[in-house]
Amino acid sequence: MATTICIANQKGGVGKTTTAINLSAALAVSQKKILLVDCDPQGNATTGIGIDKAVLTQTLYHGMIGEISAEAIVLDSGIDLLKVIPARVELIGFEVEMLSSTNRETILKEFLSGLSSEYDYIILDCPPSLSLLTVNAMTAADSLLIPLQCEFYALEGLGQLLQTMKRIKRGLNPHLKLGGILLTMFDKRTNLSSQVADEARKYFKNLVFKTIIPRNVRLGEAPSFGKPILLYDPASAGAVGYMDLAKEIIDASA
Repeated sequence: MATTICIANQKGGVGKTTTAINLSAALAVSQKKILLVDCDPQGNATTGIGIDKAVLTQTLYHGMIGEISAEAIVLDSGIDLLKVIPARVELIGFEVEMLSSTNRETILKEFLSGLSSEYDYIILDCPPSLSLLTVNAMTAADSLLIPLQCEFYALEGLGQLLQTMKRIKRGLNPHLKLGGILLTMFDKRTNLSSQVADEARKYFKNLVFKTIIPRNVRLGEAPSFGKPILLYDPASAGAVGYMDLAKEIIDASA
């Protein structure tokens, strides 16, 4: 059965999609079978992994409203063991259309349930909001991975996300755990990055991953080429960081 990891933070620009794409790729090259599910209507994970959204006829939206099975919308990526369920802007409609549905928080969990035996890890990339899509992802997940950028205001809003997690754990998914906080965009040249890292470790202790993702130009460039950093520049600091994170996650579940 797959371990399902939800990557969420309601703040934008913290490295959620970068982490979803590159952690998925790093796990796949570590010989794990991976399914990356793009749960964000912006579809950045879909584009960043090299899929042309313009030619898609069916996406996660069509699956979650019951038009098509999960198996039918799984696509290949540039890495053999990494598969993708894509998303596009129509996914915005899911929240409106399912608002009155009694099982609206568990639709993604039910949709993905038939795929769990085929993968080692399912990675869910969430939108930058505590929306119904994010609630669905947390309800479907075994663990929550929170990217935390090493910048001013980084810890602001984290309490709200953790409160949401507690409510979901209490009412919808009692097995959900905090898998870890990932420090991203770390710039060793600034005191601020070190201060944020120290503060995070002070409050969350061993829940902060040992791996720190550095601020890295190559990481920022890779999505425009539709490639994970491991295919774009495998020797870069960003690629090394995500390989280290993958190893940490694999070792923790061993």
